[in-house]
Order: sequence, then C-alpha cells, then structure tokens
Amino acid sequence: MTNSPTGNSGQSVAKSPFIPAVALLVLAFLAFQSFFTVHQTQRAIVLQLGEPLPRVYDPGLHFKLPFIQNVIFFDARVLDYEARSREAFTVDKKAIVLDNYARWRIINPLQFYRTMRTIPGAQARLDDVVYSQLRALVGAYTLTEVVSAHRADIMREVTDKVSDLMKNFGVEVLDVRIKRTDLPAENQRAIFGRMRAERERQAKQYRSEGEEESTRIRSDADRQRAVILAEAARDAQVERGRGDAKAASVYADAYNRSPEFYAWQRWLETLRKSFRENSKIVLSNETPLLKQQ
Repeated sequence: MTNSPTGNSGQSVAKSPFIPAVALLVLAFLAFQSFFTVHQTQRAIVLQLGEPLPRVYDPGLHFKLPFIQNVIFFDARVLDYEARSREAFTVDKKAIVLDNYARWRIINPLQFYRTMRTIPGAQARLDDVVYSQLRALVGAYTLTEVVSAHRADIMREVTDKVSDLMKNFGVEVLDVRIKRTDLPAENQRAIFGRMRAERERQAKQYRSEGEEESTRIRSDADRQRAVILAEAARDAQVERGRGDAKAASVYADAYNRSPEFYAWQRWLETLRKSFRENSKIVLSNETPLLKQQ
C-alpha cells in the first residue's frame, strides 16, 4: 500500500514536460552567451576576466566562453571629430583662432583598448595632439601664409605627424583640416582700425593725386587757350592789315581816277562834320573851303 503512491509520483515527475523546457532554455541561454556576431562595420576583442585576449575578431559569427568572457565592439569605419576652437600665434606674433576637424579610424582595436579604452578618450587625446602640432606649425609661418599661401602644406604636414603619433594608440589619422581661421575680438578691432587708417591714407593720396592731375589739366588747358587766342589775334591782325592795305589800294586807285571829285567829296565831308549840332563857324573869303565851293 505504501509503495504504490511513491511509484505513481515518480512516474508523474518523469512524464512532466517542465524539465525539457528548462533544459532547452538553459541550452539557449548558454548558446546566447557563447556565440556572438561581429557586424561588417565593426571589429571586436574578447575580455577574459577583464584582460583582453590577443585576438582581434573580424566580421562574422564567433564563439566565446560564457560568463568568464565578454565582448567589446569597435567601429571600423572612418570617424569624424570636430575640435573646439583654440588660439595660436604666428611667427609675426599675430594671434589666430583655429577651428579644425580630423578624420580617423581604429586600425588596432587591441592596442586602442589598452591605451585609450573608449572613443571619447581617443577624441580627447586626438584633440591635444592635433592642437599641439597645429600650434607648432602655425608658429613657423606668418598670418598671411597660414591663411592663404601655405595652408595646404600645413594641413598635409600636420596630418602626417599626427598620424605617426597616434599609431601608437591603434589609431590612423587620415586627414586634418582647418575649417575656418578667425581673429580674436581685440585683434579684429585693431586690424579694423589699421585697415580704416590705411584706407583713409589711400583716399587722401588718391585725392591729392586727383587734385594734382586736375591742376595739371587746367594749366595745360589754360596754356592751350592762351596759345589759341594769341594765334587767333595774330591771324586777325594779319587779315585786318591785308584788308586795310586792300582798302587803301582801292581808295588810292579810285582817287587817282578822279582827284577833283574826291577833293570835293572830302570838302563836303568836312563841312558835314564842321556844322554838326548847330555849330557856328566864322569864315573869311580866303577860306579854302569857300574857295572850293
């Protein structure tokens, strides 16, 4: 009687579906903890009890020991980092504000994890390295050369030096660029004042040169006017002399043709002028004018 209940309970436990379900869940959990997938844009390393293993895992499905190993993923794509604006000084002691950015990627995840751990830590380190190299190279050029003439050379040299320095941290720097160069506010005001003074000086110079040119043109015009008037007066005198000579010749020729007529004509003209405005003249019989009459 006592064995019967015990045998029935054992059969009920053996036939219960709970144990296979638990076993499947445990196996699934172990599989989930043992396998991991690396995306094609990633690389991964495995930590065992907090220490990184020497292998770097490429994209694909991989195995790890559950519970004692965990995976850290790193982005294998090219990353952009914009640095904060900082001041630097050129060789001619001019302050300039540099606004730059860098393009970089992780080439050695294991070395990267050992030296900088995270991407924010790498960006902080990259910011310091880029700024130190930029400051050193900008200090070897003048402000004009930094802004225009040697800007590309500076960027290329900074990229090479920063990339060499960051390789020790498992990072490759592909490009460093200056987005914008500004002047500090006090420098801007000073430069604006100098530019304004320079423009005013040039304006005064242009006005002085314009007044000088205007005076020269007026003097030349006055000289040409005087020459033209003198030549015109000379030509007029010549033409007037020729006219007077012609008139005298005509008068002389006419007088020679009839001297008595022109003598009488001159006598009438003399009388006309003598008796103008009710003039009174006392003449004797011996007056030549009366004799002519």
